[in-house]
Amino acid sequence: MEGRVGDYDQPDTLAQAYSGLDRLLLIPTSDQRPGKRGEQNVAAIKAAIAAGVKHIIFMSAAGTREQEEPNIGASYWVGEQYLIKNAPRWTILRMNYYAEALAMEVASAVGSGALTGVAENRVAFVTRDDIAAAAAGILLGQGHAGAIYNATGDRAYTGAERAALISEITGKPLGFVAVPADALRGGMAKAGLPESVINTWVSIQNDFAAGAFDIVTGDVERLAGRAPKSLRDALSPALR
Repeated sequence: MEGRVGDYDQPDTLAQAYSGLDRLLLIPTSDQRPGKRGEQNVAAIKAAIAAGVKHIIFMSAAGTREQEEPNIGASYWVGEQYLIKNAPRWTILRMNYYAEALAMEVASAVGSGALTGVAENRVAFVTRDDIAAAAAGILLGQGHAGAIYNATGDRAYTGAERAALISEITGKPLGFVAVPADALRGGMAKAGLPESVINTWVSIQNDFAAGAFDIVTGDVERLAGRAPKSLRDALSPALR
């Protein structure tokens, strides 16, 4: 195994990092500065093309569509569009929302007695391990050029359904409450959270409400050769 150094904010380092590669999986950063992640995605794809990478796999998000900053989906849209128009061979793997991120959210939700969102919604939570296994299937397999896959869990859960599941696992009462986006934003600001974090979370919740993550596919099993982990199995070790 060979380690190479590359920095999305220093495109000159990427060409050398990608040199000689046949296939490449690009995973966007978690940079929350408006516009920055989109720039990084394009820079990484440009460098990969310049380095002669034959097939670029781009990790994107469920429901990606044309959006403006600071919506979190804007950076994925920019990356997808540049990839499709310029890469010699490409594949896109769109992630649903991480089950692990929901587990982290539960810690504060159990204390208040409620999960919150800007509206009732349905999300097909998927584990990081399942996404990684699906990505590996693309990298090692054949026939994936030009495909857009969606890595999802085995079913989509409403806010009320996931609250009930969490309550069953933890033994603590939990409900789901819809909160207007302005109120959600105001509460987070009052708690002292940075604007970039607030923008990201409100954007995710708006996408939930718009149905962007309400998609269930068999792509994880198709690519990884095994079924995705259920939300119960994903949450139980972290919540018990």
